[in-house]
Order: sequence, then structure tokens, then C-alpha cells
Amino acid sequence: MQSLQILPLIVFAGLAVVAGLKDATSYTIPNWISLALIAAFPVAAVVGGIGWTAAGLSLAVGLGLLLVGMTMFALRWVGGGDAKLLAACALWMGLPGLAPFLLTTALAGGALTIGLMSLRSGWLAPVIAGGPAWVRRLGDKKGDVPYGVAIAAGALAALPSSVIGQALLN
Repeated sequence: MQSLQILPLIVFAGLAVVAGLKDATSYTIPNWISLALIAAFPVAAVVGGIGWTAAGLSLAVGLGLLLVGMTMFALRWVGGGDAKLLAACALWMGLPGLAPFLLTTALAGGALTIGLMSLRSGWLAPVIAGGPAWVRRLGDKKGDVPYGVAIAAGALAALPSSVIGQALLN
């Protein structure tokens, strides 16, 4: 595989990891991450040679997930950064990677929630109390779930089955 072909995958993976880490440590996902994912998609599509039809379907998937994310945000199920990250990652997934992305994101979200419930159970209170501020925030019993972590995990796991992954890895 040529280095030019692997570069979009590295950019995607790097941005997804940064989004997950930022959400875990600050409960925020900066807009620049979602914008960078959106801006990098056309480059990845050209490098992968996916064609107009597949690119258009990917755009439709991204817009569809943006609407889903906006609805979830309006219902206060997720944060705004989560909704934008979900849509930006879905753009890269297209139709081939959508089901694996959503399924893996849901499973990762469940695992994350169970992990946070364990962390917040009280058994680890002495460890949490001595930890950095972001660990104390994660251990707060009234704290939220940084769902960007699950979205990033789902995106990374589904990347090989995504429209971009299939184009660049084959």
C-alpha cells in the first residue's frame, strides 16, 4: 500500500482517538475535530477512488446521522460534540460501514457505562480521590458518560468495513 493511501486512514484514526481522549478528560469534543474529519473525507474519497455514487451515499449517511444526533441532543441523551462526531464518523463509514459502526459504538457505549458504574460504585473512591481532576470527574456519581469514547471506538473498529477503508485497504 502506498503511503499516500494510508495517510487518510491515519488522519481518521488520529482524529477519532483525540476526540475520545478529549471527551474522556474534559467532557468536550472540540468542533475542529469534526470539521477536520469532514474536510479530510473528500481527500480520502479521491485517494481511494470511491466514485460519486459512493461519496454521495456517504454524504447521505453522514447527514442522516447528523439528524439522528441532533434529535438525541435535543432529548438530552448525548452532548452536541457527540452528535457532531457521530455524523462526521458516519460520513467516512458510508453504507458498507454503517451497521458495524453503529453496533460497535452501541457495544462500546454499554461497556463504557458499565465501567463507569463500577468506577462510581464507591469501591475505588480512595483511588479516584487521589487521581487527576479528569479521573475525579469520571468517578463522580452524578457525572455524565463521555460517549465520544464509544463513538471513537466504534469508528476505529468499523473503519476496515467502511467505504473509505474498503477502498484504501484493498
